[in-house]
Amino acid sequence: MASGAMSTSMRRREFLEGAGTALVTLPAWAAGCGAAQSDLIRPPPPAVPPAPGTSAPRAQPAVRPAYFERFGVDQALLARTIEKGLGRGGDYCEVFLQHRVNHWLGLEDGEVNRAYADVGLGAGIRVLKGDATGFAYTEDLGEAELSRAAQTAATVADGASAARPAPLAAAEVKSAYRVEVPWTEIGIDRKLPLVQETERLCRARDQRVVKTTIYLGDETTHILVASSAGLLVEDEQPMADLQALCVAASKGQTEMSGQSASARDGLGFFAPDLLRRVAHEAVDFTLLLFDAAPAPVGELPVVLATGITGILLHEAIGHGMEADFNRKGISIYSNRIGQRIAAEQVTIVDDGTNPRLRGSINVDDEGTPAERTVLVDKGILRSYLHDRISARHFGVASTGSGRRESYRFPPVPRMRNTYMLDGPHPPEEIIASVKRGLYAEKFWNGQVNIGGGDFTFYLKHGRLIEDGKLTRVVKDANLIGNGPKVLDRVDMVGNDMAFFSGGGACGKDGQRVPVGFGLPTVRAGAISIGGRAA
Repeated sequence: MASGAMSTSMRRREFLEGAGTALVTLPAWAAGCGAAQSDLIRPPPPAVPPAPGTSAPRAQPAVRPAYFERFGVDQALLARTIEKGLGRGGDYCEVFLQHRVNHWLGLEDGEVNRAYADVGLGAGIRVLKGDATGFAYTEDLGEAELSRAAQTAATVADGASAARPAPLAAAEVKSAYRVEVPWTEIGIDRKLPLVQETERLCRARDQRVVKTTIYLGDETTHILVASSAGLLVEDEQPMADLQALCVAASKGQTEMSGQSASARDGLGFFAPDLLRRVAHEAVDFTLLLFDAAPAPVGELPVVLATGITGILLHEAIGHGMEADFNRKGISIYSNRIGQRIAAEQVTIVDDGTNPRLRGSINVDDEGTPAERTVLVDKGILRSYLHDRISARHFGVASTGSGRRESYRFPPVPRMRNTYMLDGPHPPEEIIASVKRGLYAEKFWNGQVNIGGGDFTFYLKHGRLIEDGKLTRVVKDANLIGNGPKVLDRVDMVGNDMAFFSGGGACGKDGQRVPVGFGLPTVRAGAISIGGRAA
């Protein structure tokens, strides 16, 4: 892969001063479903609702046209850059522009301990020649540097120019998450009261709370994709994030937990009810641990609660369905399209179109419109998650799954919002069916070996199931198993599917992207459970 980074600080600084192994990680205090389960987003069939505190999205173009013209990048310059990228005989050239503005505000024990902004601006240029990829990026959007980056990416090919780029034609994008006022126009004076109120609510919830840390983050990202196929598409992507961490002390024992909430939304996401829920659940999940006992060790039936336990679906199964792993023959699901890999009641979807969910995208980072992709239909593997390269290899259409962390990276197939559809069983029936087992409620992070599908997850807390009833709270367990085997052992699927509404980021190939996941209550056969040191 050819790569390069070219930048001149003057052009970028002048603008900034004027513009004001795969794993998924959650906030360290990201909570699961708890007793009230109010941190979940439950979709009424067949549509999925907006996240709590959000407004319905408007079906209209996602951004003002020609956003990047303010940097001096117009269609003519894009066309010339693409021609440079094809200059050595490449089959395809793509220009990806990105302008991202992040703000982060932290409050610890009543004092602001973090407040900053981060601005990223640049272009990534990719050239494809057969199965080979040339890539370069630049943080200077002047023509000379764009041309140099294009020429660097073009070195993946070695021949005379052959492909002729199609004329660029702007495509309209329907937005699933447009906001009325972007975060770049909202000052800290409107954000600080939100973190202060969240901390006050945490402290007022219980006198055993001895330490609080509250974070509020926001992001506004604009992207543009232009390609030699004639594609020209822009998108504006907001993000809102609230996290609350609590430390409580009682009778010489100290415990820590928390809660988070995140969505592609604006200031209205942080409604009073959402602040109260995040604060109260952060405290309640912490206090729950005082009475928790060590989890049992050994193989037991496991019932996965709704929401955050979808992280297991994401890690243990979802990554294996990303098409680059299957194109290379790495995934355990390679060459299994059309085969049964789960029980008939199991249907798994990866969807970029859910309104305002954290993992939603209007278009992927190759400019392909997002879609709802059915991966497993009634137990049968139907599709992988494709970007342009894998789609060409398998002779299918892209599923709009080509994603990248920023302009510094080429796109690869990634998940968006991954979830299992409802089954026929009430959750009470599933729990009642277990003589002795574990009810998994709250995971903290996980990882998977893509080739074999082996996974490990840290369970912050759950409950024992004894004689078909939820009993003691347990904590600090490791769930260890094999994704395909667990999927094959899923024999009861609940009718209560819900999305986890907190923040989650997926790491792959050194890149992190926001993702969402969800799950109904699910019963799986024996999974190995280890203690804290396992």
